[in-house]
Amino acid sequence: MGTIYFFYTDQSGKVTSNPLLDQLPSYQSLLYRRKASNTGTKRRSGSQTRLGSSGSEKWSLSTVNRYDEKQNNQVEQRPIRELPQTIAQKRRNKALRREEDAELSSWRQWRQNTHRYLRRLHDDVHEWLTALELWRDDIHLIEGMFGTGILSYFSFLRFLVMLNLIIFTLMSSFVLLPIIIAPHASGNITYNQNDGSICSVYPDSARRGLIIFHEHITDLLSGGGFLEQTYLFYGYYKVDKIHFPKITYNLPLAYLLVTVAYLFLSLIWIVKRSATGFKRNLVQDEDRFQSFCNKIFAGWDFCITNGNAAKLKRSSLLYELRTDLEEERIKQKIADRTRKEKCRIYFIRLILNLFVIGVLAGCFYSIYIATIFSQKAQMNAVKENFIVDLIHEYLPSIVITLANFVTPLLFSVIINYEDYSPAFEIRFTLMRCVFMRLTSIGVLLFSLWSQITKCKEEPCVCGYNHLLYSCWETRVGQEMYKLTIFDFIIILAVTIFVEFPRKLIVKYCDCGLAKWWGQQEFAIPQNVLEIVYGQTICWIGAFYSPMLPAICTIKYFFIFYIKKVSLMKNCRPATRPFRASSSNFFFLGVLLIGLCLACLPVIVSVAQINCSQACGPFVNYTTSWEVLPTAISQLPDGVQTLLFTVSSEAFAVSFFVVTCLAMFYVIALAGAHKRVIKQLREQLVMEGRDKHFLIQKLCQAQKHSAISSPGSKSRRRSSRRSPSYHTSFSNNFPEGVFLAHSPLDTSTHA
Repeated sequence: MGTIYFFYTDQSGKVTSNPLLDQLPSYQSLLYRRKASNTGTKRRSGSQTRLGSSGSEKWSLSTVNRYDEKQNNQVEQRPIRELPQTIAQKRRNKALRREEDAELSSWRQWRQNTHRYLRRLHDDVHEWLTALELWRDDIHLIEGMFGTGILSYFSFLRFLVMLNLIIFTLMSSFVLLPIIIAPHASGNITYNQNDGSICSVYPDSARRGLIIFHEHITDLLSGGGFLEQTYLFYGYYKVDKIHFPKITYNLPLAYLLVTVAYLFLSLIWIVKRSATGFKRNLVQDEDRFQSFCNKIFAGWDFCITNGNAAKLKRSSLLYELRTDLEEERIKQKIADRTRKEKCRIYFIRLILNLFVIGVLAGCFYSIYIATIFSQKAQMNAVKENFIVDLIHEYLPSIVITLANFVTPLLFSVIINYEDYSPAFEIRFTLMRCVFMRLTSIGVLLFSLWSQITKCKEEPCVCGYNHLLYSCWETRVGQEMYKLTIFDFIIILAVTIFVEFPRKLIVKYCDCGLAKWWGQQEFAIPQNVLEIVYGQTICWIGAFYSPMLPAICTIKYFFIFYIKKVSLMKNCRPATRPFRASSSNFFFLGVLLIGLCLACLPVIVSVAQINCSQACGPFVNYTTSWEVLPTAISQLPDGVQTLLFTVSSEAFAVSFFVVTCLAMFYVIALAGAHKRVIKQLREQLVMEGRDKHFLIQKLCQAQKHSAISSPGSKSRRRSSRRSPSYHTSFSNNFPEGVFLAHSPLDTSTHA
């Protein structure tokens, strides 16, 4: 509904004193604020501080004029087809614009025509790109059946597919493609040579003699055997430089810079997408009264076309209202707690959180022990059988998966005894699960590095344990590869062997236990944590396995269809709602945490741990980072001076100061925007009070008119004496409302 403005006229049409406007709650609030701001000020005269009906006249007319001018400018700038008008009005508007354009100069006509052409071209390109979007029809189908909450999960999955595809394009274009095209482009490849030292020995992992079929399966699932020395892993890229006819390509430098590039690109893209969700969350942080109104009057998802989905949406709205009421009850309960009750609650929370810390510590220790045992078993030359060897290979992945399965169930039980609000219960449980999933990867890498950097004789001769790990980067890449494959196998197995049988039991079994068990819920947060966990593994493993982003792209491509079939056939939407606006921001926030965690092990391995001397592109360097200073030292003196200046402490301090100033400015700007949002909310509340006040006045006027005007004669006499209150509506309400009663009655009933 548009904004309503009131002004008062007498019989001659002149704007005069407005007693009705003076009684509006919004105007009374304005009077109060102005009087409060003018208290103690002696320089203003009494006529300047006193606000009367003349002030209301100027306030109303200036507001109307400013609003009308703003609306007219917006209408003139918008394309005709976007205006909410009838076809006849659009034709008249188009003819009017043509007449106005004919009066313009040729230069301005050319500018307007060019602007319109570029705008149409932009719209056409946007429509064409939208038509080429991946899974466009599938996502529209999911949106129509289950609403925007579940749609946000599949849109997030599509975003990860595109992100991994771009990362793979970067890795293949700057690392893999030059090696492939070098023989066909008259390029000479310089390989890192074996200097004969004990650090440069890299035994061949390919199987010899008669190979049994299941051994190929083991190699395919573990990344060993015939896969170890292929384009899939770090150890295969032994190229130092590629000499083309007119240029020399430095592959180690390209390998390092591409790693930095895909991490930085992921950061920029995630921050850009999450900014929109953050703005929405900032605006939607309304008070409880507005939350109730928004859910009741604007909470329906009109994208839903399925009957069952409509029933679920109704139940979810009901659940939201109950949750809000429960939060209000808990807030009141918290406010009424005595000191003894507060001490009891805090003591229970302390005990439960210590128990949670103990559970997490036990899980992390189990991952550490499983990783060390798995590494020792893989180094054993005696192979037992296919199943046992495969369990040894996947033991860390199995332990991590079990921990990720058990701990969320335990956390959901513990949170019930901590006496939090329902909304905080969901957020706190999810953050615990996020911490468990992402930290487990860090514990696995810590366990590997503790074995890589540990030697029988300290310090290590090669800087790492070359006896167990002749190419330790490939071994880390194999662990990330196994985690990726096992994660996909678990998702597929749960869909086929858990969700589908459960659907059949609930559908065809009439026992009470089956009805109580019900269908599997499509829990959006848990599904998001699964793919964020997989994406974190991909970010870490892309440095050690350059082809891992391609595997993740294919993996998420199949996961989309697996989850779609599971949603359509096996699962039902969760009873606890998850709004699309808040969920998008939550998804990207968790993904950003995963990216930050992925950057830590990559930075440590690049800058601190000695790179392998038997494989990879960094054989001639102590650490991978050394390739950058070496490449800079070969540049011209002017470029070196510029780069050294940029990396100097003086520049760093100056950049830090400028960044702090910019940050303070942004914080101040955000505070100003927050105050504006608060004022707009207050204005919405005051407009609601104004409408309530005017409805009351209208009812009083109708009752008084019915009592005091029994005949038409008296009504005509009353209409001649009475003033008229004209109402000017914006946008959707062009009509005027006429309230007729005498000035004496108006003052009496005010």
